[in-house]
Amino acid sequence: MTATRRKPGRMGPYIEGYTAWLVGLGYTRGTVVNMLAIAGDLGRWMNVRDLAPGDLDRVVAAEFRSACGAAGMRCVPGPRGLDPLLDYLEHVGVLVGAAAPTTPVDELVERYRNWLVADRGLADATVVRYSKLALSFLSQRVTEDSDWVGSLTGADVVAFLLRESGRLSVGSTKGRVAELRSLLKFLYLAGLTPRPLATALPPVAGWHDTGIPKGIAAADVQWLLDSCDRTDPTGIRDFAMLILVARLGLRSVEVARLGLSDIDWRTGQVVLRGKASREDGMPLPTDVGEALAAYLSQARPETRLRQIFVTCKAPTRAITPGLVSDVTHRACDRAGLPRVGAHRLRHSLATEMLRRGAKLVDVSQVLRHRDLATTAIYAKVDFDTLRTIAAPWPGAAR
Repeated sequence: MTATRRKPGRMGPYIEGYTAWLVGLGYTRGTVVNMLAIAGDLGRWMNVRDLAPGDLDRVVAAEFRSACGAAGMRCVPGPRGLDPLLDYLEHVGVLVGAAAPTTPVDELVERYRNWLVADRGLADATVVRYSKLALSFLSQRVTEDSDWVGSLTGADVVAFLLRESGRLSVGSTKGRVAELRSLLKFLYLAGLTPRPLATALPPVAGWHDTGIPKGIAAADVQWLLDSCDRTDPTGIRDFAMLILVARLGLRSVEVARLGLSDIDWRTGQVVLRGKASREDGMPLPTDVGEALAAYLSQARPETRLRQIFVTCKAPTRAITPGLVSDVTHRACDRAGLPRVGAHRLRHSLATEMLRRGAKLVDVSQVLRHRDLATTAIYAKVDFDTLRTIAAPWPGAAR
């Protein structure tokens, strides 16, 4: 498969490997041909500019795009049109990847990020969220003073938290407190602050478990499942994802992490990898197993990825947890129902189990709660049991 009869210039040594890379990511033949043509145009432009492949970055890519437009080329690559090529060159070691930290804040955030991974073993998504908060907080504190970290005070920390709480919900503010405490703990352990400033953070006011879990009717859940077009690869995948949430109460992250080796077809069991790196085994119901088998045999793209659920369009990648709720939203639109997230289906499973006579401890086991107190919130929707213990209102007939 070649993109052009002209020589691809300084991209020549990488064309064959780049072709295999694109095919492996699931790009169609026509798309691969077009992307190789762009690589060839870039290689010839690099000859003129006397640039080596190692000199490439997104700034040089933008210059190339401008040169294409100035030359009147009919097909100018888009802003992200060269990203796959840059990713491939980074993969094979031609490019060094992201630039090293250049400011004191960048260097400190990088140290913090390494600590989160190596010492605390946090998940990638959590590391990203905590690092983002650290960058925001430290960027507001940096000064020309060489001891700008050591001079931090409890008042500085509380003032930042108050500014954040003014624009966030109670739940999000509680998250900020956890993120900020983690950063302050690191700064103290690293010897950068003389006092453990994490103790200066006040708790966020807010009662626990004051709401009522909101599920949707079992018939509506079935409508969501039935809305998936199971003659289409995307619909087959979406049905398998939704039935895992609706029948087993999986969290979005558990759906995204589910791997090929997590299914034991002989014993009919599935291993779930959820929060805090916890693993749980659950029986695999027949309808869920059939949905997974249909997706794996009929709709899943050919890929070396070990995650079960992958994107339907190139580049082929493992899905993110957020896609599970996106799929749920689209199913609601097709079924003509108000939009709900994937977690609402988890609530629906719990309330339906209670309606059918299950005990709270059974619900706790299915939802894989570590503490039965977490499941106790569903007692508020167990109306049949509540009626048996409700005291009569004084002066009124029961």
